[in-house]
Amino acid sequence: MSELVTNALLHGEPPTRLQLRGTPEHPRIEVSDASVVPPQPGSRGGGIDLDAFDLDAFDSSASQNIDISNLGGFGRGLDIVSRASVAWGAVIEEDGKTVWFEPATEFSDAAGADFQLMAPPDAGEPRTRMGEVAIQVKGVPVHAFSRFQRHYRDLRREIRLLALAHEEDYPLAKVLSNHFNALERPLRTNMGREQVDDALDAGRDWVDLRLRMPPHDARQIGELIDLLDAADDFSRAERLLTAPRSPDQRAFQIWFLSEFRRQAAGAAPQAWSGNPSTSPSI
Repeated sequence: MSELVTNALLHGEPPTRLQLRGTPEHPRIEVSDASVVPPQPGSRGGGIDLDAFDLDAFDSSASQNIDISNLGGFGRGLDIVSRASVAWGAVIEEDGKTVWFEPATEFSDAAGADFQLMAPPDAGEPRTRMGEVAIQVKGVPVHAFSRFQRHYRDLRREIRLLALAHEEDYPLAKVLSNHFNALERPLRTNMGREQVDDALDAGRDWVDLRLRMPPHDARQIGELIDLLDAADDFSRAERLLTAPRSPDQRAFQIWFLSEFRRQAAGAAPQAWSGNPSTSPSI
């Protein structure tokens, strides 16, 4: 854990976040930062001989006169991570990365777990605006939207990593992961995150989103309502450390996502009517 936090502080971009995810049977440590540059595991053929040192005493390296900065590069630290893990890797998002590992019961004398890199899919070439519909989502509380985005990304990463590392233990995770992947492109290009970020920078609590997209994309975004409900059920049944949504969170998300589906069918916009005193903290 200290190796990943150190790498994030020295080579990443703030903010840095440390989280415990996974399940009680398969716990996972995650360290996130705002850099999209993936970690660079060192080659296992060179560098220092880790077996020459007492790895349990690395935190007290001064007592052994070990210069950590000259241990053959920070790839050596990632080699420690791989040898202390049953699985590890990185997830690259549009605005940062998460480096994760599942701790092993003992330190490996062999090469350790393979590094697994998950990057966002290519959004493809810009498409024509012919046939697009105008979507207006009125009165969006920007803090609620930001928390929604963070929860969605954490949940999507959680499901994907469970499907990647433990598909046999969590077969439903693979099904849910495939559905999340199908929604990746419309969600990345059509959710209005830039407009919300501008409102946050301007100190505003609310924003009216004005978007254009093909009707099919708007209907796909509306399908996220059912997918998030299924993910909540999965979280409860499999005892994920990612908590299911609260009733207030779910109510806001149903309203927000329903606007895409409704307006794609020709309905007029309906502004958020939740409690204004609590909406920004959802």
